[in-house]
Amino acid sequence: MVNLAIVAKGKVVAEKSLGTGTAVIANWLADAGMQPFPFQSATWEHIANGRSGIVNAPTGCGKTFSVFLGTVINFIDQHPGNWQVKNNGLQLLWITPLRALAKDIGRAMQQALAGIGLPWQVGVRNGDTTANERTRQRRQMPEILIITPESLQLLLATKNNAELFADLKTIAVDEWHELIGSKRGVQVELAIAYLLHRMCMLHQPWPAIWGISATIGNLDEAASVLHHPLLAKGIQPVMVKAEIHKDIAVHPIIPEEIEKYPWSGHLGIKLAHRLIPIIEKSNTTLIFINTRGMAERWYQTLLDVAPQLAGAMALHHGSIEQELRLWVEDALHTETLKAVVATASLDLGVDFRPVDTVIQVGSPKGVARFLQRAGRAGHSPGEISNIYFLPTHSLELVEVAALTTAIEANMIESRDPLTLCFDVLMQFLCTIAVGEGFRPDEILPAIKSTWCFADMQEEEWQQTMLHLLYGGRALEQYDDYKKLEKDEQGVYRIRNRKLALRHRMNIGTIVSDAMLTVKMMSGGYVGHIEEWFVSRLDQGDVFTLAGRNLELIQIKDMTVLVRKSNSKK
Repeated sequence: MVNLAIVAKGKVVAEKSLGTGTAVIANWLADAGMQPFPFQSATWEHIANGRSGIVNAPTGCGKTFSVFLGTVINFIDQHPGNWQVKNNGLQLLWITPLRALAKDIGRAMQQALAGIGLPWQVGVRNGDTTANERTRQRRQMPEILIITPESLQLLLATKNNAELFADLKTIAVDEWHELIGSKRGVQVELAIAYLLHRMCMLHQPWPAIWGISATIGNLDEAASVLHHPLLAKGIQPVMVKAEIHKDIAVHPIIPEEIEKYPWSGHLGIKLAHRLIPIIEKSNTTLIFINTRGMAERWYQTLLDVAPQLAGAMALHHGSIEQELRLWVEDALHTETLKAVVATASLDLGVDFRPVDTVIQVGSPKGVARFLQRAGRAGHSPGEISNIYFLPTHSLELVEVAALTTAIEANMIESRDPLTLCFDVLMQFLCTIAVGEGFRPDEILPAIKSTWCFADMQEEEWQQTMLHLLYGGRALEQYDDYKKLEKDEQGVYRIRNRKLALRHRMNIGTIVSDAMLTVKMMSGGYVGHIEEWFVSRLDQGDVFTLAGRNLELIQIKDMTVLVRKSNSKK
């Protein structure tokens, strides 16, 4: 046991006797010249006591380390004599909404573990994870697995999945304020309820469930949604709030002649030259654009206005090839880039410390998102987050004034949780039917323990099962819609291999336009583009993707073959 002085704003606010795990972390932090915030120490103590809860803190104040290090401390305390061992099984399941977050969080965790001297492995599982890596994870789970909601569903669709989670101690849901109010959030609700159900069936102790949230108006309701299975058992989670004020400086970019500025339907391109001095005086700048097409246009325009930025500015959005996206993220960390034009792909949680300025082009569509993007700048406690707002039309000049007022008054919109999403429920039931299968009378209480399906009626449940068994009354004549089959033990499974494969290929898919891969004739992939867009092009037409002008050669086997073009049109 050691005494650790908890310091905040230069003053000792508490001194307490702590265990081996906290002593190890305290020594590591002291060697790095750091001290924990009170909210971090409080979270560590709650995790050590087996509590679940939600951490609420401004962007850039160490929310990740509050839950991550709490799990590490708990493990060391439970293994005081042999905590420096390998292959301990999955200890922390970290659910994150974006692929871009996973690599950055994993890097930060791995660096911390190396400094602490704990030989844990940090694995990442998302759409970019290779088949070989997934196989290795199934054979030997890393101690920490960072995963997206869709990939978690795929993991639940594997046989003997209970073995993968046998050692699980903590489930952390990162950026919960982004997931709640969406069907991906419902996926997370169902996955957590199912994991708890499986552990009950196998007489294993429940893991702690921790949400991590920044800006949201209905925080209490968000906590209730995440912890609804616990509340149903009478377990009361805790709320840990960081009493840290984050200074945000909003700088509107006002047109020289407001009278001539358009009222709607423009991209703000006429003000592109106003961004160049901001970029040049900053260390690194993130320029947030709302859509991919608008981001491509702005990237080209900024290069035309300031050719000196060629090689020092990059483009980042979800349709760009993975290798290029990862290069941009690494270049931000190493200060190789002066500016990055990005969509929501860099919205959340990514810790790029060289970034000291953010520019928002056009309406952010909400106070919470504006604060989230502002937090990308000055991503450290005590630093000021500078964000510039460039209006694309005159009405957005009013919006920037409203945003400034809302930030000063701490008025943040709520995210209303969804209820009775039967499409997500049917997909989830198919997922576990592909994996371990289920008995309706056993799985129903777990489903009803979620916020989304707490009020589901018996008739609605029967209609759901009828649809999965026979395709409902409308589709019962078609074999493809008869998905579930009941075996001798009363377990419902998907036995048809074709149906199982089709389901695995579409887990978590949001129905949208077909995407085609874009490949250079000379070799190398550029990214992905919508089929409806390419279908409007003729051979020889030029379009922009990943900041490059590309000439269409042909479409072959779901691949768009292109070559570089010097055309400006």
